[in-house]
Amino acid sequence: MPCCTTMLSRLILAVALLPLAACDSMMSDFDLLSKSFSPPTPQEAAAWAVDPSDPEAQRRGLVLLGTATFGGEPTYIELYRIYVTESRDPLVKAAAIESLCRFAQPTEAKLIALQLKDAAVPVRLAAARGLQRLHNREIIDQLWTRLLEETEETDVRTELAIALGQYPEDSVVQALIAALDQPELCVNLAASQSLWLITGRDYGTDRRKWLEWYALQPVADRFREANAYTYPTYRRDFELWDWMIFWDQPRFEIPGAPIGLAAAARPTYAAPAVDPVAAPAANPTP
Repeated sequence: MPCCTTMLSRLILAVALLPLAACDSMMSDFDLLSKSFSPPTPQEAAAWAVDPSDPEAQRRGLVLLGTATFGGEPTYIELYRIYVTESRDPLVKAAAIESLCRFAQPTEAKLIALQLKDAAVPVRLAAARGLQRLHNREIIDQLWTRLLEETEETDVRTELAIALGQYPEDSVVQALIAALDQPELCVNLAASQSLWLITGRDYGTDRRKWLEWYALQPVADRFREANAYTYPTYRRDFELWDWMIFWDQPRFEIPGAPIGLAAAARPTYAAPAVDPVAAPAANPTP
């Protein structure tokens, strides 16, 4: 496999030319940055992403490209993949993982799952979050075994518990029930939410009730009431400043089905066809 430097030298020209080919459409993706005094252009973002002398510039460029609608161009996909496999800077690698997971094919989930063993926490955390957006049944065992590794960081295990909510499998149910016994409440709550998603039942964080249900429920009926899984996204209430600059109000990413799970994909910021699934009811299902 060519080294990172060799591949980057081939990509620099292609990455630099892509913004020139569709500059008008690309500029609209950077309108959200107008609050800053001097927002970067698409050309600048591309140049930052391939700057071998400045890891922070690489990270910023990858973030900008990975959150733009044109960030799924094949040349950019190859750039993200190179940084995932070759970068020695954990923050650059984490940014590349997040960008790749927004646009990659489901097969890339196997590459991302390998990053769950990386020595750097930011890389493992980015991989766990990224796998919420990619659906590939071949990585299920890697997800639940890492969830049950109690030496793993709490944040990583929490994100893994969320990612497992898209896989209605017996091994997943057992792992999530076991995670309810872990000492961190955030892990317990994430595991409970995922159990509700894949079974349609709501026993909260009560491990005993989940075990009783699992023992008594016929195998053929365990997943009949499953709910639709959507990856979580960040959202906040508008503040006074947001209302004052009404011409440039922030747009928040809408939860969607992971790539590989939905029959048809939609752009990250497009309106969903249906409302996201509601939260569990307060009363457990009998």
